[in-house]
Amino acid sequence: QVQLVESGGGLARAGGSLRVSCAVSGRTVSNYVMGWFRLAPGKEREFVAAISVSGSRTYVADSVKGRFTISRDNAKNTVHLQMNSLKPEDTAVYFCAAAVFPLSSNVVIITERQYEFWGQGTQVTVSS
Repeated sequence: QVQLVESGGGLARAGGSLRVSCAVSGRTVSNYVMGWFRLAPGKEREFVAAISVSGSRTYVADSVKGRFTISRDNAKNTVHLQMNSLKPEDTAVYFCAAAVFPLSSNVVIITERQYEFWGQGTQVTVSS
């Protein structure tokens, strides 16, 4: 059974930084494309960032481009989302997600339905 557990959320001021992390257990993270999504009050869950199995390719949403960075440490079975220059509109519950792909693939996934496993989410709140 694969489990994803997010951590590192919390409260930050506008312009500040936070890093959220996702620990993968049950199987090695090096078999997964990983992604981050967020759900804000009154809105649908939206894509934030994704990273390929090897980490050589990343993709971030336009709304966070230049501010958020996704990375992974396959040796530690973790994925991180570094969030800088935070804005109040970044306030949301952040979820990590995983999809099984061969280690040799270089794909990133931006659609929810292609992800097989999801964490429970971690709250990020940005005050103005």
